[in-house]
Amino acid sequence: MLDSVKNQEQEFTEVPFWFDPLCPWAWVTSRWLLEVEKVRPVRADWRIMSLAYLNLEQREGKGLSDDYRTLMEKAWDSVRVCVAAAEHAGRDVLGPLYTAIGTRLHNQRRREDPTVITEALAETGLPASLASAATSTEYDQLIKDSHDEAFNEVGLDVGTPVLRIAGTALFGPVLRQAPRGEAAGQLWDGLAMVAATDGFFELKRSRDSKPSFE
Repeated sequence: MLDSVKNQEQEFTEVPFWFDPLCPWAWVTSRWLLEVEKVRPVRADWRIMSLAYLNLEQREGKGLSDDYRTLMEKAWDSVRVCVAAAEHAGRDVLGPLYTAIGTRLHNQRRREDPTVITEALAETGLPASLASAATSTEYDQLIKDSHDEAFNEVGLDVGTPVLRIAGTALFGPVLRQAPRGEAAGQLWDGLAMVAATDGFFELKRSRDSKPSFE
């Protein structure tokens, strides 16, 4: 019986997914991946990347407006708390914590609310003291290591979301709205086929609408 359960678990495809909680496009894609889990043998493996690290350090802040630079400096906060939480409780906590933070930042549109982090920690059963990581550099190297794992492969000319399918790291899919049910599964099937194509690099079109979190 135990062997049968183990074999069933081994049939699932683990999909590393790098996110920054602040990014609305990554949020939509992450909700799509949760839908895929319902209709395909797929499991998300949540990992951290940092828009602040990418834009302020790796890209040296080139071309950033003053407003966006300020946003990027603030973007360290939630990423640091996520990594501190993973160090405290294990990486399995990243999925629930991301959902708790992202729901408040994006669905509830509370980006300027300082209570988002403490509420999200409480919702996921984590100590409020982890909120202090937001202003600490203690975990920054761990953030950079996780980030670099993805971006050393996918390149610095993209952002988030980044996921890896069958050994291939890809930027995207960038979605206005998360497909549900079998539609989510069909998009996964197509993406998996593209990822398996040797030498594939890019499909893209200009964005003409804002993300929808419904």
